[in-house]
Amino acid sequence: MNTLKIDNLTVTIENKTILKNFNLIIHSGEIHVLMGPNGIGKSTLTKVIMGDTNYKITEGCIYYNDILLNSLNVDERSRLGIFLGMQLPMEIEGVSNADFLRTALSIREKENFKLFDFIKKMDETVDRLKMKKDMIHRGINQGFSGGERKKNEILQMYMLKPTMIMLDEIDSGLDVDSLKIVGEAIYDYYKSNNPGILLVTHYQRLLDYIKPTHVHIISDGKIIKTGDYTLVQEIEKNGFNALVEKNFNSTGECVIKEKINHE
Repeated sequence: MNTLKIDNLTVTIENKTILKNFNLIIHSGEIHVLMGPNGIGKSTLTKVIMGDTNYKITEGCIYYNDILLNSLNVDERSRLGIFLGMQLPMEIEGVSNADFLRTALSIREKENFKLFDFIKKMDETVDRLKMKKDMIHRGINQGFSGGERKKNEILQMYMLKPTMIMLDEIDSGLDVDSLKIVGEAIYDYYKSNNPGILLVTHYQRLLDYIKPTHVHIISDGKIIKTGDYTLVQEIEKNGFNALVEKNFNSTGECVIKEKINHE
């Protein structure tokens, strides 16, 4: 079993504290959804786990399978099996999708890399995601729409076969049809490969296709409430603000202490 453990993590950027004594454990086979208002640390968490050097860890540790990640580079974390589907995937001119993924996999698999198998799997995944065939030969995300960039993140996920997946608002920029394609592709990968998954989203619509095992509400840099899918329905009905106010007392101290037993 693969395990991502975040232990008392405090993170700052430009002397501003974003995460405060943040704790979370994700095992293989679990789908954790992180929800909450804008600007309170959801995307920050995924970037810090992946090794974004713009953020500074001032306290706490991140472990993957008991390996301390704090000082590892992004590529080292990726080789451990950690993957981040970004909220705003960047455009990289001059490096095609096919070249990027072939290089990454050949370095990882070395003598076990088979070009024919790589091409076959990429073609099958492109078809599955209903992407245009020429996209794999263009520069990474070059000329892609927002929805096409999100599909490209899922293509990379399928090809790299990570064991711990983070998807940061993968549903943003997707129309109804593309949302269904992406949602079902993610859930099928989950059923076939049993990864741990951390989803950051604002909306229930993605969760029509990906049923979470755990739902967390984050506010003021920490988790203030944890539950199951019914918590998503509560958010849809009452909104984030009502839930945040309900779970803080007048002094601003979190009064919810519930945890899910991960053992």
